[in-house]
Amino acid sequence: MISKFFYNLYREQFSFSHETAVYLNLVSNLLTTFIFGYILFKLLRFLGRKLLRNVAKRTKTPFDDILIKNRVFLNITRVIMMFIFYASLKPLLGEFPGLLKYIDRLVSVIITFFVIWFIRSLLLSIKDFLREFSSFKDKPLESYVQIFMVLLWLISVIVAFSLLTGKSLIKFLTALGAFSAVLLLIFKDTILGFVASIQISINDTVRLNDWITMEKYSADGNVVEINLASVIVRNFDNTITSIPTYSLVSDSFKNWRAMSNSDGRRIKRSILIKVNSIRFVREDEISEFKKIKLLSNYVEQISNEINNYNHKHNIDKSLLINGRNLTNFGLFRKYLDEYIQQHPHINQSLLFMTRQLEPTPNGIPLEIYAFSKNKVWIDYERIMADIFDHILASVSYFDLEIFENPSGKDISKLKN
Repeated sequence: MISKFFYNLYREQFSFSHETAVYLNLVSNLLTTFIFGYILFKLLRFLGRKLLRNVAKRTKTPFDDILIKNRVFLNITRVIMMFIFYASLKPLLGEFPGLLKYIDRLVSVIITFFVIWFIRSLLLSIKDFLREFSSFKDKPLESYVQIFMVLLWLISVIVAFSLLTGKSLIKFLTALGAFSAVLLLIFKDTILGFVASIQISINDTVRLNDWITMEKYSADGNVVEINLASVIVRNFDNTITSIPTYSLVSDSFKNWRAMSNSDGRRIKRSILIKVNSIRFVREDEISEFKKIKLLSNYVEQISNEINNYNHKHNIDKSLLINGRNLTNFGLFRKYLDEYIQQHPHINQSLLFMTRQLEPTPNGIPLEIYAFSKNKVWIDYERIMADIFDHILASVSYFDLEIFENPSGKDISKLKN
């Protein structure tokens, strides 16, 4: 009806020739179709969005809200409008079969890509909806969406070329098989990332919000995103590090999740004691050590045991080296055992000990091995610092010395 209306208008009112009237009729019909299509598109979009928002307000599920956020209805409206436009091509361009052929192909390609965009928005909505469930919050869903979209875009490009050239889809797929080696090279990182994402998910090596350390990439922080190409880590200084996804399979890294889920965070630190400051405790010093509250019972018990042993075996104690003896280093270790045991921030249900390590050129390492109840980084560091502040201040009460390299000031004193 519209086609005849404009044609008759140009022929009767403006007295144009048949050929001119036909071309002007074509332009008028296309403009009219575009205008009415645009109005219909806006109307459908407005009504659909309003309807969807009303439904979203009345339902408890967040899925409809997610559909709105990812513009699913907008994309499906575009697809519907393009199908309507495609259906109107033959009536509009029936008199121009050559032009109809090429416009038909072009519109088919546009419809293909609009369908892809709709599928993409739907997949993103499904991904966001799954994130609402605790079982999916730490899974690399982005990787699966991305690999599906890569395959979908690859197929759509093949279909688009087939539509534009008018060649059979089978021929393109055959050519693609011959081109597969080049495609494998082009999409090497994508394929590796996809395989790595599956392995990460199945083996549960990394989750979102896990704290990981990977020295190769200077990464030390929480995982904020896992996608097909990279794993994004927000470091503790708020810098961002991007790690190739497949590196989490091929290279070594440290995941602190087990520590976060455990009952304590490990404290494993040592101090160096000068060897020449270690000695036997004299009899007249025992009473002083008994004044230390954490040692009083132990010193009382062990000194009686040593005296009984030495007396029983007639040990000559004119020399301290004879028989059994207490050492200032041994008493210090026992003191630290008692100190760690009564510390309110140390988890007593986990292993804790004070141990002497192998002597070094810089002294004998005395290591504290225990687990802090509080696993928060700031609190953990504060607790550990408080413990070693106390240890460093306690050394002098046992007549021990801590090794440290001489400073320039120490050397200048020697010269003077």
